[in-house]
Amino acid sequence: QVQVVESGGGLVNPGGSLRLSCTASGRTFSAYAMGWFRQTPGKGREFVAAISWTSTTTYADSVKGRFTISRDKAKSTAYLQMDSLKPEDTGIYYCGLDRYVASMTSPSLLLEYWGQGTLVAVSP
Repeated sequence: QVQVVESGGGLVNPGGSLRLSCTASGRTFSAYAMGWFRQTPGKGREFVAAISWTSTTTYADSVKGRFTISRDKAKSTAYLQMDSLKPEDTGIYYCGLDRYVASMTSPSLLLEYWGQGTLVAVSP
C-alpha cells in the first residue's frame, strides 16, 4: 500500500523559513517525479515546485529565488526549503508523485499519488 506523508509545516513570521519533507513508501519511486503544491481558501490547488527523477527542478514564478526543492532517492523523500516567507505563501502544502514531471505543471494536476497535506501559516 502506497503512503505519502508530508511534515514540517507550522506557523512562522514573515521573512522566516520552514523546511517541508515528503516521504513516500509502498513501492519504488526512484523513477518518479516529486512535487509540491499548495491550496488556499478560495483558490484551487496550484503548482509550487517539482523535481524530476533526474533531479531537474522547476518552480512557480511566485517562489523562484525563495524556495528550493531537493530529493533523496534512497529515502524516497523530497524536501522543500522555504525562505523569505510571505503571508501569501500561507496554505496547505501537498506532496504529489507521478511518472511524468509534465503532470506537475498541467492544469488538471492528475497525479498518481498525493499526500494528505501540511499547513503552513505565515503571519506576524
